[in-house]
Amino acid sequence: MTAPPSTCPLDWIVSEGRTPYAEALSAMEAHVAAIRAEGARERVWLVEHDPTYTAGTSAKADDLRDARFPVFNAGRGGQWTYHGPGQRTGYVMLDLQNAHGSVPARDIRAYVHGLEEWMIRALDRFNVRAERREGRVGLWVANRAGGEDKIAAIGVRVTRWVSWHGVALNVDPDLDHFSGIVPCGISEFGVTSLHGQGVLATMEEADAALKAAWGEVFG
Repeated sequence: MTAPPSTCPLDWIVSEGRTPYAEALSAMEAHVAAIRAEGARERVWLVEHDPTYTAGTSAKADDLRDARFPVFNAGRGGQWTYHGPGQRTGYVMLDLQNAHGSVPARDIRAYVHGLEEWMIRALDRFNVRAERREGRVGLWVANRAGGEDKIAAIGVRVTRWVSWHGVALNVDPDLDHFSGIVPCGISEFGVTSLHGQGVLATMEEADAALKAAWGEVFG
């Protein structure tokens, strides 16, 4: 039997300035518990962090090349990720016991696929073609040398069927900051951004694209 779509109202929150990473973890954890226990509203929370390296549950110690920025154990899936100014991080807190648009209930693989599709559609609004690659986490765009660079990262955690963590879209971060880690354990490819693709979008324009693309995937 197909589960009915979620009827829980969704809050979009955009935090001004920079949100401390530890504060974001605590806030997410508290809200996830409230969704599960109290039926709190589902949430997409858009933030920007100070330069930070975060380790997922599969992170390898050797992939931290230069701990020049604060390091946190994120508790999400995946390996090493950088967060910093110029990058839009989207924390997605949904009750996955319910279906959301094209994403069926209780299907984590489909949920991750939905996050990827959300990013793909948002980037398409800037005429940037991002694609999935088998065996490589995140979204990838072609570069001038004939290779590919990563433009968005995805890492999730699900607690009692409520999602948290989410996505990171490179709008205009300092790409040199990624050199302190092996992003997502993949060393043979580079990292890019909207600005690196020649799209001089503002953070507000990126937010608008994310919000517009959301309903096309998650309803």
